Amino acid sequence: MGARTSGRQAALQMLFGLDAVTDADIEAEIRSFWREFEADPEGRTYADSLVRGVMNCRERVDELIRTSSTNWRLERMARVDRNLLRMAAYELLEQTSVPRAVILDEAIELAKLFGSEDSGAFVNGVLDRIAEEVGRVDLDR
Repeated sequence: MGARTSGRQAALQMLFGLDAVTDADIEAEIRSFWREFEADPEGRTYADSLVRGVMNCRERVDELIRTSSTNWRLERMARVDRNLLRMAAYELLEQTSVPRAVILDEAIELAKLFGSEDSGAFVNGVLDRIAEEVGRVDLDR
C-alpha cells in the first residue's frame, strides 16, 4: 500500500472519530490516534495534513458536499460516506498536485472497503459533481 493510500485510510479513521465529538482538540485526537496505530512516516504526515485541512476547511467542504448531493442532507449520510466526501473534497480543493482521478479512485475504494454496498457509487456520484464545481474536470484528460 502506498504512503498516500495508507495516509488516506488513517485520515478517514481519524475523521470518523472526530465526527462523533463536538469541540474536539484536533491535535490531541491526532496524537491519541497514533498511540494506537502505526504508519510509515510519509503516510502519517499525509494523514495528519488531511485531517487538519478537512477540519480547518470543514464549513467550506460541507457546503460543497451539500450543493453537490441532491436529495441528501449531510446529516443523513452514513458517517463513513460523509467523512470520505469531506476528505476527497478537501483534496480536490487544496491538493492540486494530486490528479483528480487518483482522488476519486482512492475515495471510491475506501468507500467499498469501509462503507455500505452502495457507498462506492454514492461517493463517486457526489465527487464527480464536486470535481466539476471546483473546476477539476479537465485536469486529467
